[in-house]
Amino acid sequence: MNIFKKKSVDKIMEGVQKTDLKKNLKAKDIAAFGIGAVVGVGIFVATGTGAHLAGPAVIISFILAGIVACLCALCYCELSTMFPVAGSTYSYTYIVFGEIVAMIIGWCLTAEYLVACSAVASGWSGTLVGILKTLGITLPLAFTASPSKGGVVDLPAILIIAVIIYILYYGMKESARVNNIIVIVKIAIIIIFVALGVGHIDISNYHPFAPCGFGGIFAATATLFFSFIGFDAISTAAEEAENPKRDIPLGLIICLVVVTLMYVSVAVVLTGMVPYNEIILDNAVPGALARVGINWGAALVGTGAILGMVSTLMVMLYGQVRIFMVMSRDGLLPKVFSKIHSVHKTPHISTIITGTIAAIIAGFIPLDIIVEFLSTGTLLGFIAVSVAVIVLRRTMPNYKRIFKIPGAPFTPIIAIVCCIVLLSQLKLITWIGFTVWLVIGLILYFIYGRKHSVVQNEKDINN
Repeated sequence: MNIFKKKSVDKIMEGVQKTDLKKNLKAKDIAAFGIGAVVGVGIFVATGTGAHLAGPAVIISFILAGIVACLCALCYCELSTMFPVAGSTYSYTYIVFGEIVAMIIGWCLTAEYLVACSAVASGWSGTLVGILKTLGITLPLAFTASPSKGGVVDLPAILIIAVIIYILYYGMKESARVNNIIVIVKIAIIIIFVALGVGHIDISNYHPFAPCGFGGIFAATATLFFSFIGFDAISTAAEEAENPKRDIPLGLIICLVVVTLMYVSVAVVLTGMVPYNEIILDNAVPGALARVGINWGAALVGTGAILGMVSTLMVMLYGQVRIFMVMSRDGLLPKVFSKIHSVHKTPHISTIITGTIAAIIAGFIPLDIIVEFLSTGTLLGFIAVSVAVIVLRRTMPNYKRIFKIPGAPFTPIIAIVCCIVLLSQLKLITWIGFTVWLVIGLILYFIYGRKHSVVQNEKDINN
């Protein structure tokens, strides 16, 4: 049995043609989904973390992180127009590198989407509890914290995931509408922060601009890059886009341009309002407004963080469900994950199972453990996509490409180098956690996936 056996493009596209998913997402919906995934708690908290590392030069760090994200996104644009399938990186690697690599990348994506969903739910719970405390409402610790934090269960985290499960179960069009509304509100709140804060900028706060030199700028870039994670979830919507070969690239580009502009704007205003070493790490943006006496604005921004995390939850859980659906369609996971609801036209069982797993992780495991190995799989996925672009330019030079990444193969190579540099910044405990996760995925493949693989069983049929 050849574990590196590749899936043909014809088989990939055959699965797309047979899908029962509704094709009702436009470019604006897809861009909003990307913005919803990327602009969550990161813009309200990570900005402060980056400022402590780089000083006001965190502005440069955001620009550099945005450039790296854009380089990776361009690779996604090319592949998504060649193969408009829901599996995203998993499907691309199945075509280029074969089954075992596809399984590994699919499992890497699980480390991104599923674990990120749990982490955001846990963060959402903590933010909600904090806001309620400021209003004089204190919830019992037993029901707002994991066991290791002195509680019994983080119930708010479980409940918010349950709400997201219901929305995604009901229908993709309805989910997109909810997300679009949240994204509009979120962007409006960020604009309000910039408008309120710009009048309180003290130019002296920008000096020294880079107190920690280039080392600080690059360290902040590595940290802040993870604020851009989530844009790749856009490519998982390919089978539900009205015109995927146009809407996916357009949605990706709009998403990253808007996100980078918002991040840089917030960084400029935040570091101008507050000396970089006095920014509150876990309450950066609301804390800046409270510092200058705009308490109502601080409360409004805190509410925006709550809404922002809801849309992030929705897109992350959506992306994970679609990855499981495609892996199930290929036989690497049980078929139940690819069953489509007869009325709502969504992978309903996969949605319930995925959401339940995410809720259990969020409810009983503390946030600091959840996020330990979150980003490793994401960066490895980005590397796989970039390498795939280079390989396909040689192996399938005449294949029709609606979008071609400019400067190939140098552009993908730069993206690969950037991702490797960011991976080198991760802690040892992160790699240990990810290795354990990867071993679990490989055990699943060799026990179940290899035996039930559609691609592997085609050989038996032909013989």
